[in-house]
Amino acid sequence: MTRRAGAPIVALTGIRLERTPGFVLDVPELTIEAGQVLAVIGPNGSGKSTLLRVIGLLESPDRGEVRVHGHIVSAATALAERRTMATVFQQALLADTTVTANVGLGLRFRGVPADARRTRVTRWLERFGIADLAGRQARSLSGGEAQRVALARALVLEPELLLLDEPFAALDEPTRSALIPELAGILAADRVATVLVTHDRAEAMTLADRVAVLLAGRLRQVGDTATVFQSPAAEDVARFVGVETIVSGEVSSVQDGVTLVDVAGRKLEVAVPAHPGERVRICIRPEDVTLTQAPESPVLSSARNHLAGTVSRITPSAPQVRVVVDVGFPLVAALTRRSVEELGLAEGRAVTAIFKASAVHLIRTATS
Repeated sequence: MTRRAGAPIVALTGIRLERTPGFVLDVPELTIEAGQVLAVIGPNGSGKSTLLRVIGLLESPDRGEVRVHGHIVSAATALAERRTMATVFQQALLADTTVTANVGLGLRFRGVPADARRTRVTRWLERFGIADLAGRQARSLSGGEAQRVALARALVLEPELLLLDEPFAALDEPTRSALIPELAGILAADRVATVLVTHDRAEAMTLADRVAVLLAGRLRQVGDTATVFQSPAAEDVARFVGVETIVSGEVSSVQDGVTLVDVAGRKLEVAVPAHPGERVRICIRPEDVTLTQAPESPVLSSARNHLAGTVSRITPSAPQVRVVVDVGFPLVAALTRRSVEELGLAEGRAVTAIFKASAVHLIRTATS
């Protein structure tokens, strides 16, 4: 089949699929470009794995088109196109044989000669740091070792598209923390087009160039990773991507590129264009808020917003501590344990919350 130059590896248009009563996968448009890592994020039950099966040509939509390199996929061409893809699941699903045999399994099925197979398998064992496990039986591997083998088995095929279905969900935290940046380096170095399905925001931020947010079967926002996390398009997206302070306000004035928003009687400076009278929802990520023990003069900080308040709740939440401050509205800050101890924070303690004008995102609601 002739590949269309410049066409996305996979393009979905007008996809609708209903498999259980009341649940519909609705994806108006989605593309996966060459060399790009796309993370599909959403809570459990949002349809992420169903969408991955549609992208991987394992499930046909009720409506819409799936194109691979610009060509509409039909029942007659689906199998050939699937052979250009490789999938890694949450469980490694290894054959009951050696690590070397597992990594070379797909190459053997595709008729790659033994010498070439051996060279490629050795290279990928080394890249994933498991060359010393080559002769081990798969059943004797730890979870992290098994997933490294599964990733090597997929990438040794040199797929045009790598599909990852929650590949780190079953791993313990130290193993995940080591494997994810390793894989990110490999995907970036080899420019492997990848679709990662995950409910873990940190995985998406580490691995992905673009993010697609899927909520209750609906594709709510697609964009580059920084934009989606810093500028969510709607309140439900904002909550899912980790925005914890979301409050209503009204734009009172705009001057010299700074928007002044009245929120619960407090004036917030925001570096986002708006119009006086606009009703907005103020969104602030907890990691963008810092706390000090006492009122601090604005000249000591580049941040435009300094709000006096009282600590109302402290909740340990690894790896940081979540601190809710009443500043006229509940403002959430994420601090390290060390910072909490050094500040002597406790419920009822007076503090000043500080954040930059550029840290505030606005979601428009209505004009008064």
